[in-house]
Amino acid sequence: MSSYTKPAPNFDLSSPSPAYTLASGDKMPIIAYGTFRSNPGEVGPAVIEALKAGYRHLDLAHVYGNEEEIGKALKQAFDEGIVTREELFITGKLWNSDHDVEIVPQAAAHSLNNLQLDYFDLYLIHFPVCWKHTGLATPSDGASELGDTPLIDTWRAMEDLVEKGVCKNIGVSNYPMMLMHDLVTQAKIQPACNQIEVHAYYQRESLVNYCLSRNICVSAHTPLGGGVLNSETWDAPIPLKDAIILEIAKNHGKSRAQVLLRSLLQRGIVILPKSVKPHRMAENKDILDFSLTEEEMKKIATLDKYVSYKTNPNPRSSFMGGPDAFSALGSDIFD
Repeated sequence: MSSYTKPAPNFDLSSPSPAYTLASGDKMPIIAYGTFRSNPGEVGPAVIEALKAGYRHLDLAHVYGNEEEIGKALKQAFDEGIVTREELFITGKLWNSDHDVEIVPQAAAHSLNNLQLDYFDLYLIHFPVCWKHTGLATPSDGASELGDTPLIDTWRAMEDLVEKGVCKNIGVSNYPMMLMHDLVTQAKIQPACNQIEVHAYYQRESLVNYCLSRNICVSAHTPLGGGVLNSETWDAPIPLKDAIILEIAKNHGKSRAQVLLRSLLQRGIVILPKSVKPHRMAENKDILDFSLTEEEMKKIATLDKYVSYKTNPNPRSSFMGGPDAFSALGSDIFD
C-alpha cells in the first residue's frame, strides 16, 4: 500500500477570486480564457466579451495566429476602462521553430509587439522540441525540420527574459514527467507552470502530482477532453458524453462541462476552457458555487483511460513533407 500523500491544492476554492500562488509570489487566476481555435474576426470580440464576463487570465500563443487581433482587443479594453493591464495575467508561448538561443528574445519581443504589451506574466516553451527557424512571422507548421538547440539552452534564454523583465514567470507546456524532472534539476529559475493535456479521460496522476509537489502549477489546456470538435473530427471519445459525468451533472443541477472543470480545480489544476459564445464563457466560470463529493471524485477517477487524445495540436503532422517525418503520419515527439 502506497504511503504517498497527494499535494494539497495551492488555492482556496472558497475565495471569490481564487488564484494559484506561483513560486515567484505572483497570483495566477485559476480560470483562464483560452484563445486556441479562435478564427480571425471572432477572437477579438471574444476576448472583449471574456473580459466583460470577468476573466482576468488570458492564455495565448504565437502559433495560434491571432496575436495582432488580440492586441487590438486589449488596447480597446484598456482604452474603454474595461480592465487595466495590471489586473490581467497574460500567458504567451514560444513556438517550436523559435528555440534557438538568439531567437528566443526576438520571438518574445515579436509577440509582445503584436499584443501591444510590455511584458508577459508567464511565457512558456510550447512543446519540448526544437525545429529549424523559419522566421518570426512564419512559424514552422509543415515540412518542419528538427533543429539542434538543446532544450536546456532554450531554457537558459528564457531565464534571461526574466532577468530583463520581459517575462515575470517562465514555464513549459506539454512536458512529460522525466523531461520535467530533467529541467527541474538543471534550471536556475524553476519552471512556474507545466501546461498539459489533462482531463477526465487522461488524468496523468504521476505528472500532475510531481509538478504540484514542487509548486509547479499545472494548467489544463483541454479540460473538457477536446470537446465536441474532437468527437466530430476524429471520432474520439470525449468525457462530455460520459454517462457518469451526466449523472453527476444532474445531481448538482450543473452542466457536464461544469462538472469536468470543477473536478480539475478540486485536483489543484488551473483550467483553460475555450468558447467564443458569451453564455458558454459565463457557464465555464460559474463553477465556484458547488463542490463534488469525495465519492463523485472517485467515480470520475475511474474514467481514466490513460491515453492521450492529442487534444492539443500534437506537432506530429507538422513533420509531413519534410526530411524528419519518420512515419506515414509524421513524427510523434512523445514516442
